[in-house]
Amino acid sequence: MSQDPIRIVRIIDRMNIGGPARHVTWVSSGLDPQQFETTLITGSLADGEGDMSYLARPAGVQPVMIPEMSREIGIGDLRVILKLLRTFFQLKPQIIHTHKSKAGAAGRLAATIYKWLTPSALWLRPRRVARVHTFHGHIFHSYYGRSKTALFLNVERLLARFCTDRIITLSEQQRREIHSRFKVGRPEQFRVIPLGIDLDFARPEKDIRREYGIGSRELLIGAVGRLCEVKNFGMLLRAVSQMSDGQESPLVRLLLVGDGHLRGDLESLAREQSLFDRVTFAGFRDDVFSFYRAFDLLALTSRNEGTPLTIIEALAQGCPVAATEVGGVIDLMGEHELTRDGFSLWAHGVTAPPEDVAAFARSLDFLARRPELRCRMGTRGRAFVRSHHARERLLRDLEALYRELLHIPEIGSQQPSLISEHTAELSNKADS
Repeated sequence: MSQDPIRIVRIIDRMNIGGPARHVTWVSSGLDPQQFETTLITGSLADGEGDMSYLARPAGVQPVMIPEMSREIGIGDLRVILKLLRTFFQLKPQIIHTHKSKAGAAGRLAATIYKWLTPSALWLRPRRVARVHTFHGHIFHSYYGRSKTALFLNVERLLARFCTDRIITLSEQQRREIHSRFKVGRPEQFRVIPLGIDLDFARPEKDIRREYGIGSRELLIGAVGRLCEVKNFGMLLRAVSQMSDGQESPLVRLLLVGDGHLRGDLESLAREQSLFDRVTFAGFRDDVFSFYRAFDLLALTSRNEGTPLTIIEALAQGCPVAATEVGGVIDLMGEHELTRDGFSLWAHGVTAPPEDVAAFARSLDFLARRPELRCRMGTRGRAFVRSHHARERLLRDLEALYRELLHIPEIGSQQPSLISEHTAELSNKADS
């Protein structure tokens, strides 16, 4: 006897440029339609943000729009909750899965009201609906001032306690940071489900080096992301200006893919650092995978990250990485090999402490002088992504979690998912 598909409502605040928009598109379109019926709800973009909703249409995803669900917090959030509730009553979801902070707050509050607002409420018989939230990153440091950060952190602790059944983090390092350092959630609520990317989608199409006039002997350092404070691209510009300029060092070019309100400041800094003729600001592009294939190495200088999708995408194209040690970065870097001169050498690249410009410059120099090492790192990184971060593995893990929450057994025989081992681990121990 066939079973009706599990009804899922997935909520993200907006489809702006970044990893979460790709993630929700790939997941919404990738779950087995015979077993899962997914509706994606999203909001409007803030002024100046790049739009990534173009991914949804060719993937067969038609998001439900709630314009008031934008980045800024305000009185419109009450209207968002009411509109979400109306949608829930229409769709009758069994899983409500939120992504990112704004959608996570409004979505889980609405989901909790929906869960308990039933004709049987007087008898305390809630609806059978599971509330799931994914942390793609967090805003517990490096985004706002102390008072605002404390407010958001306390709100998140309350949401985790009263409005959430499962909390997904993208790496073990991120789980430890959110739960152990910031005291959000209970150990048994957490599941670690690493990101997965559509490897068929990640095919380069253009010759970027030719487009920007970059020679084959020039070292092209690339960076991808919003030009905003948390990405800290000023650190990257200063580090490149401190790189060695000897006979053994290649000529360095820097290509920044993305846009944002700090673009003018970064262009001024590039002039101050005598780099302006070597730095290209490419703006928002929808062919980012062509850039990864062109880069000799990817640089990430963020102050705060979850698991950076840009690192996974770069490694998928065989591009090694130089990054700051934040969030789940080190979970993507492979085996640690050695630490020297203030930076660490890993199987897939190098890392340095956040804000340490001199150490980051030395790490860039180290890779710049070693093309054969960069090649080996890229080869290992590509194999790592294919084995750990393919979309098929991500979908399998999410399907297993949804069935677990609804107490629905697996259909047929499937390979064990990454979350199964972690679930067993969490059931046997709690963080000290």
